Amino acid sequence: MLSVVIPAYNEEENIARAVGAIGGTLREAGIACELIFIDDGSKDGTWEKIKAAAVAGSGTGVSVRGVHFSRNFGKESAIYAGLAESRGDCAVVIDCDLQHPPEKILEMYRLWEEGYEVVEAVKSDRGKESPFHAAAAACFYGLISRSTRIDMRRASDFKLLDRKAVLAILNMKEKNAFFRALSSWIGFRTAQVEFEVREREAGESKWSTRSLIKYAITNITSFSAAPMQIVTVLGVVMFVVMVVFGLIAIAQKIMGVALGGFTTVILLQLFTGSVIMLSLGVIGYYLAKIYDEIKGRPKYIISETVGEEDE
Repeated sequence: MLSVVIPAYNEEENIARAVGAIGGTLREAGIACELIFIDDGSKDGTWEKIKAAAVAGSGTGVSVRGVHFSRNFGKESAIYAGLAESRGDCAVVIDCDLQHPPEKILEMYRLWEEGYEVVEAVKSDRGKESPFHAAAAACFYGLISRSTRIDMRRASDFKLLDRKAVLAILNMKEKNAFFRALSSWIGFRTAQVEFEVREREAGESKWSTRSLIKYAITNITSFSAAPMQIVTVLGVVMFVVMVVFGLIAIAQKIMGVALGGFTTVILLQLFTGSVIMLSLGVIGYYLAKIYDEIKGRPKYIISETVGEEDE
């Protein structure tokens, strides 16, 4: 059986569409499946639509289950909750807005039948997005690719995982986990399929510029210590600058030339203070991450479920 994990946040307009498109595609192909919707603390009628889909699904031959979070915990937590609830021999993660083409699941499933344990859907085209968004995405994926040594420039959350791969990811207890990177990091026999990002079927994107920046910082720091190396680099740069200015000061002292330099002193103090504060900020951010991990709070809290297990 194939488990389809579908995170949803304020997607009331797309629940029925997702059930029809994904469930219909798999049913026509003769693939036994279960659709698992994870309501990430939506503020609209998403959960009511999921419950209605679970009831209606029993009469259409498509098994629909739902998990409702007590509040918004984020997409990464929703993915992990869906994988934990999955019961299939393999599981695929797909967006609820249908920007990931459901028919590609068939291609991914056939590759899994051939023995591949991780099948990644990579973007051949990012679809319509602003130049700023495209540049920011390129910068983020460039940084994360260099820091993790995994090419993630075309990566997405649209992936199919064998049960072994699912268990490997679920066994990682870190709270701030980056699914897109970890699913590649775990290894296993991997294949790729290409897809073009589609326009949303309905509704608007829930990702603002601020949330995307926060998402990028969280995932880079959770998967890599590269930002910590910035502190070392800045320390080396500051040391070199201090050596150069020190040699200049000594030379001017020997030659009897007055060191002119109130402006120079102010600039050096500003530079030194900026580097120190930036370094403390980076270190403090990692300490906060460590604090979050030590507290041991769960990735998510489930307040309600619906589906076969509740019957």
